[in-house]
Parts: sequence; structure tokens; C-alpha cells
Amino acid sequence: MQVRNLGRSELRVTSIGLGGATFGREIDEATSFQVLDRAFERGITLFDTAEAYSQGRSEEIVGHWIADRGVRDRIVLATKVSGTLTRERVVTSAEASLRRLGVETIDLFQLHTWDGKTPLEETLAGLDELVQAGKVRYIGCSNFAAWQLCKSLWRQDVAGWARFESVQPVYNLAKREIEQELLPLCADQQIGVITYSPLGAGFLTGKYYRGGPVPEGTRFDVSPGHQDVYFHEQCYVAMEHLRTTAARLEMPMAKLGLAWVLSRTGTTTVLVGARNIEQVDQAFEADELANAAELQAEFAAL
Repeated sequence: MQVRNLGRSELRVTSIGLGGATFGREIDEATSFQVLDRAFERGITLFDTAEAYSQGRSEEIVGHWIADRGVRDRIVLATKVSGTLTRERVVTSAEASLRRLGVETIDLFQLHTWDGKTPLEETLAGLDELVQAGKVRYIGCSNFAAWQLCKSLWRQDVAGWARFESVQPVYNLAKREIEQELLPLCADQQIGVITYSPLGAGFLTGKYYRGGPVPEGTRFDVSPGHQDVYFHEQCYVAMEHLRTTAARLEMPMAKLGLAWVLSRTGTTTVLVGARNIEQVDQAFEADELANAAELQAEFAAL
């Protein structure tokens, strides 16, 4: 597992990061602690959560873990603000996240989504205020299109505000849109890329079949919105190609799909979510495969 600088910042993050979306939603605090412990033991430094995850419960769990384990100075802590992004909302959200996390400073504070109704300058001014006050070290964005990131960087540069050091997009074999414009922009502007959903919320794990039923209790069953994102011809083609390749290589689809993401250039960190310690370990097994010389041709063909 590699360690890299995030954008132009001083943050040093591992090529695998741990996402906190499952905490308080799919697993309780005790199980979350097991997952967090295993990730930390295996060397992961980036821990990413958000106010939107279980209405702040994920942040609370991460905060309890940080306090109990005494690891604050050994991790990079990231969270996000969502909704209407007025200056007041951005500032009060960060302050609420600080309380839930039980820390004095957030290493990376990100906009969870683009807000097309609030003037961009107001949002960016609020973020800069947080940096100047020392409540946030660096800022980033999530789910931004290339034009939205480019526009934000320009406004930040003109105004002399703190700039985005990272962007957090979805990236997997079924969703590769960032390769067209976002990744080239990030390479040109030295923006860190923290990708998430490397297995498409389970779409690429082998549970789903074109035209088949949605397995009860899966994320696509619990959160039907995922069907709108992935139940399309292009995604099905990618899934079936992965299934065929994994079968030929006698390898689990999930491991091969995750290894493909970890093998890609132009990204900084891949966030993995986990419901148990085995899923954390799976990410490290996939990381070993990502660097296997004999698999590079297979990755290129996927």
C-alpha cells in the first residue's frame, strides 16, 4: 500500500482509505470499532465520513473510536457537508461535525455535492473562513463534474481563498466517466482524487444478474436509487465482462473488480466500505493483485 500527498496539501494518505457510510447504518458501534481497528492496524491513514451518514451517527462513532484509541495525531480525518451550502450552513455544519467527532480540527472538509442554488462565491467564502479560523486544515469536494471543479478553482484563485485539494468521485468498472475530463483536470491542477464505490455498491460483486431479481436485504433493495444508477446496458456489459474474466481466472468478482480500481493511475486513494473485518482484508488482498505483473493485460482488457 502506497502513501501519497493529497493534492498540494501536506496530508499524507494511503492508497486505500476507509469510508464510514456503513457505520450506524449497516453495522453498530461495536462492529464499527472492529472495522476501524483492523483498517488502522493494517496501515490505513485516511478515514472518511460525512454528516449525511446515518444523520451524523457515523461521525459520532468515528469520534468515539478516535477518543478511545487515542489515534487523532496518526490519522487523516475527513468529513463532508451536504444540502444547501450557504456560508452560515457551511460554517455551522463544520462546527457540528467537530462536536460529533470530538476533535478541534478537521483535516479535510468536503462539499458532499454541488449546490446550484446558492451562489458559489458564498459557499467558497464559508470554506475559506473555516480554514482561516483553524477549524479545517484543507478543503475538497465530492461528486463534482469537471466543469464545477474547474469553476470553483478559478473563483478560489481570483479571490485568494483556500483551494480545493481533492475531489471525491465514484469510480468503478461500470462507472468510468471521470476518465474523460475530471482525471485530466486533476492531473493538470494537482488535485487529489479520492474515489469511492469501487464495487458499485455491490453491483460488481456477483449478486446481480441482468433481468434477475434484486436480492432481499442488499443495498439495491434497501436503497432503490442505486438501481437508477447501475441498471443500464453499459453497466450490465461491464458487469458481465468482469464475471466472465473472474470465472476464467478462478477469482471472486469483488476481488478482481477492486483490484482493477486499485491498479488505475491518476487517482490518489480508493475508499472502501466494510461491514466486517474480512472486507477490510479483502481490500489488501486486492491491492496485492493490483500490482501483479501477470494481471496487467487482464486489467487493460476489462
